[in-house]
Amino acid sequence: MEKTVTAIFDIGKTNKKFFLFDGRYNEVYKTYEQFDEIKDEDGHPTDDLKAIENWVKTQLSQTLSDKKYSIKRINFSTYGASFVHIDKQGAPIAPLYNYTKPYPQDLLDQFHAKYGDPLTIAKETASPPSGMLNSGMQLYWLKYARPQVFQQIKYSLHLPQYLSFLFTGIPLSDFTSIGCHTGLWHYEKGDYHDWVYAEGLDNILAPIVPTTTSINTDYEGHPISIGIGIHDSSAALLPYLKSDRNPFLLLSTGTWSIALNPYSDEILSADDLQSDCLNYMQLNGQAVKAARLFLGHEYSLQVRQLHDFFKKEEGYHRSVQFDEKLYARLKESNKPFFKFESIQLQRPQPEASQWQTFSSFEAAYHQLMLELMGLQIQSAQKAMGKSPIKKIYVDGGFADNDIFVKLLSYHFKGHKLRTTQSPLGSAIGAAMVIDDKKPGKKFLKKHYALKKHLPLTFDK
Repeated sequence: MEKTVTAIFDIGKTNKKFFLFDGRYNEVYKTYEQFDEIKDEDGHPTDDLKAIENWVKTQLSQTLSDKKYSIKRINFSTYGASFVHIDKQGAPIAPLYNYTKPYPQDLLDQFHAKYGDPLTIAKETASPPSGMLNSGMQLYWLKYARPQVFQQIKYSLHLPQYLSFLFTGIPLSDFTSIGCHTGLWHYEKGDYHDWVYAEGLDNILAPIVPTTTSINTDYEGHPISIGIGIHDSSAALLPYLKSDRNPFLLLSTGTWSIALNPYSDEILSADDLQSDCLNYMQLNGQAVKAARLFLGHEYSLQVRQLHDFFKKEEGYHRSVQFDEKLYARLKESNKPFFKFESIQLQRPQPEASQWQTFSSFEAAYHQLMLELMGLQIQSAQKAMGKSPIKKIYVDGGFADNDIFVKLLSYHFKGHKLRTTQSPLGSAIGAAMVIDDKKPGKKFLKKHYALKKHLPLTFDK
């Protein structure tokens, strides 16, 4: 007997994943692929769009022919800042330019001379200046640096909507892709920024529809409801929003630690923007205040040095548990010992790292966590702002870090702290977008390994 399922393509920078979920969001099938990057016309590495297209179509066709499954819905979750530019025939006319591609300074200067200084534009669009990572600036670059390509564009579609277009032939835009650090959207006006209209870019941006939109179509003889896609960060937030009616902060940890607050109605201040705050967007166009910190990357750099110096085997740090007495002793000094390599600090830091003076790996590791936690607290508080938040969810790599969780619980004593593990977060979120079912009170506990943590309280 065929099992009725929802198919989700979850396209990350590294792994391209395909999932099948049953009606209760249980994973019944998963496969993933990695593709070698290709180079654009300037020799900069970028995703192989054609390979992704072929893989997506092949996966769907093979699953539709498998008598074990009956696909009723399809949706797409992908990373942001990813435009696919198509011509009148719907064919891509340029590479899937990488958001790490350097942006010409002369074009930046030209843009800001016409439309305002970087801080003003950043404040209005809730998008810290980030070159190609502001995907709207990619359109500006194409217009002036690649006019022969720009003139051929019928529509520029963000990657989630392009994948949907492959199966529906209908070009659309959604709020979650438009609102994620693109530099396109004026949050206070609730519309595209004036510069977008001045440059005529609204003519190549497809009509905006709700992210919950799905299109009923017949694909290879199968009636299927096809979603329009969603930005992966917004998708990852959705299961929490559907499972918890009370205000919360989601601290999504990994290479980046991103604090997400979907309850803020504050306009980002200059100080917010200089502290790497930005806005994402919910399905309905409402802002999600976020604060980014390159925490996991810096952590990895420093831990590698600790292992080498103290001659510990790889992975030893995972066995280190929180030591209350050691922490209390270290806290007394209130002195930084680590020179961070990838995080710009507003406070002074040592000219060179001084952790080599510690007598043990454990002491140096606790000191590292103490200093990183100081940055994490500032970032989380920035995201919270004035919102009435009393609960914090932590997911990703640091949810398993005993010292990180205990220090967080200590500094946020007045908040309920919950850790989760959600490797399927953005995929499940993409499935929920096109499904009106309520996940139920026990959803996070069942699917996300929800754990409650009591506040750590002690005196030195």
